[in-house]
Amino acid sequence: MSPNSLTPMTPVPVDKEGYLRDLTDWSEAVAVDLAESEAIRLLPAHWEVLHLLRAFYQRHQLSPANRALVSLVKRELGPEKGRSVYLMKLFGGSPAKMASKIAGLPKPDNCL
Repeated sequence: MSPNSLTPMTPVPVDKEGYLRDLTDWSEAVAVDLAESEAIRLLPAHWEVLHLLRAFYQRHQLSPANRALVSLVKRELGPEKGRSVYLMKLFGGSPAKMASKIAGLPKPDNCL
């Protein structure tokens, strides 16, 4: 879905680090707002990872840390995307934290 086709959302409650307090508040429009608050403009490549992360969380009830995220992306989206450098270009220095935040998921347990 294109960010331009989403309607602006009223702010949803987040914790001091910017993660949703209630995971059920997430929608694609909320994701756009969360990304914009981090100076990220969501492109199709971002959405691909965000939806993958949400499906992973639904199955396992956990947000993967960086190494596990890279493995997940490599397995599901291919070796060219399953690289730390690729994910860092999309989500910055800590892709697992930032992608989880934008995907409306809890902060990965072993991320600082």
